[in-house]
Amino acid sequence: MQLSIVIPLLNEEESLQELYNWIVKVLRSNSFSYEIIFIDDGSTDNSWKIIQQIAAEDEAVKGIKFNRNYGKSQALHVGFDKAQGDVIITMDADLQDNPEEIPELYQLITTEGYDLISGWKKKRYDSVLSKNLPSKLFNAAARKTSGLKLHDFNCGLKAYKKAVIKNIDVYGEMHRYIPVLAKNAGYSKINEKVVQHQARKYGKTKFGVERFINGFLDLITIWFLSKFGKRPMHLFGALGILMFFFGLLAAAWIGGSKLYKLYHGEASILVTDNPWFYISLVTMIIGTLFFLTGFLGELILRSSREKDRYRISQTTGQF
Repeated sequence: MQLSIVIPLLNEEESLQELYNWIVKVLRSNSFSYEIIFIDDGSTDNSWKIIQQIAAEDEAVKGIKFNRNYGKSQALHVGFDKAQGDVIITMDADLQDNPEEIPELYQLITTEGYDLISGWKKKRYDSVLSKNLPSKLFNAAARKTSGLKLHDFNCGLKAYKKAVIKNIDVYGEMHRYIPVLAKNAGYSKINEKVVQHQARKYGKTKFGVERFINGFLDLITIWFLSKFGKRPMHLFGALGILMFFFGLLAAAWIGGSKLYKLYHGEASILVTDNPWFYISLVTMIIGTLFFLTGFLGELILRSSREKDRYRISQTTGQF
């Protein structure tokens, strides 16, 4: 099979049939063999009924329904797990991603040999304050921390070589930084393509203030994982040792000063009256905690991560 189209969605009943018709028109006109996988991330409208109707009419369409909203990363995770195509295309279900981009994305993977092509919505039709500005901040920070010179990490329209999606783990809310996950997994042939972006035709955006905050927290997480994910002791252990020995040296200096004054018969304040006593004590305690954090992190890495991060209530189509 040439193509798998993976589409996570939440409450997009108005756009699904139109999106399906558009995708199929493009795929059939280019003679692609394909599957389309819709992942309903706990929709409360009629999205799942529409997916079932489409799947009943087209055996290439498959649907997965979560029993509640788990998030886009979890939807992509299960979609990647089920995808069988040689090239996997992801896109959003709100009609803002243009299916006409699919053939060129496919060619870039198969002919040019890229591992991942990320869409770049150079001209956007979103609200400046709610999406455009946060997106620019995210992308600038992601470029700085990851070293990948992409303009739009969070674009839903991407193309992947099959090996990439089978060897990365999209969890939490890391869907924003899949190119970084791919790079960390050893896939270096990553590029971008300017894609057409369209104004939302139906419904409303799912973007909220919490996603702005979560995006930056996820960026910090992925920076840490890329640098120290396999060896947390290298960060926490090093910080712990430095802080502990700083506190130890400060305590030794205080003790030495006390003994020196006593030896020379000088009046001396109590050790506990010296503010450096408390600084050294707190520093040694924090250093010990950092070291223990690194040690526990190493132990956790040696246990398997919980994989069952969502519950599927129904499926449709032949997987």
